[in-house]
Amino acid sequence: MVSGPLIVEHQVDVTAQRDGVIERLSADVNTRVKTGDELARLDDRQLAANLEAARAKTRSVENDLKNWEAEAKMMEADYSRAQKLYNERLWSEEQLQHAKYNAESEEWDIQRVREVLASSKQEERSLELELEKMRITAPFDGVIARRYIRVGQGISKGDRLFWVTAEAPLRLRFTLPEGFIGHVRMGQELSLTSPDVPQEQHAAKIIEISPVVDPSSGTIEVLAEIQGAKGALRPGMTASIRIQNPQ
Repeated sequence: MVSGPLIVEHQVDVTAQRDGVIERLSADVNTRVKTGDELARLDDRQLAANLEAARAKTRSVENDLKNWEAEAKMMEADYSRAQKLYNERLWSEEQLQHAKYNAESEEWDIQRVREVLASSKQEERSLELELEKMRITAPFDGVIARRYIRVGQGISKGDRLFWVTAEAPLRLRFTLPEGFIGHVRMGQELSLTSPDVPQEQHAAKIIEISPVVDPSSGTIEVLAEIQGAKGALRPGMTASIRIQNPQ
């Protein structure tokens, strides 16, 4: 007979990704959530204002770029006309070179403004990502097991906010003596019970067997997963599995 706590694969403390003040709570203990559901929100007014300013700057640079491009077309047309006048010996080579220089100068200005525009868009994207961090969301489907925060509380990056845990599938991780090697196999079904709900009996299937023996204890690690409905079982409950001794 082997025993241990029932576990789930997904169980995590949701932590803050930046400093801030809790503005709103959207979930509490025992709230069932889906991936991406909002759990809480930080005060994001300053970031929102900064983002709007960055977007305004981007629009301004975009307009500047259009002006430079229009002027470049005009300079290119002037250079083309200068070439014709030069070929007809109506303009000097100095005048032709001057027109060429103006046309090339405009192209360099366009490249400069394009770089400014790219930088402005990156700044805008950076602020959008920071704004997303102000919205605390569920990383997976599950239930809120603990809440560590309250409205109006100041938090720092890395602070715990919620403990979110999945409810299924339930699993039991246990160890067996190395003599069981070859006597347990993947997919093998076992009977699982819990003293917390003695009236229930569940089927569990082996889904993982350690490929090595722990040299300090002479054991192998096995993971079994409950099949079908979990009934009254909950993560953290003690459960037991009976396995026939190979001897």
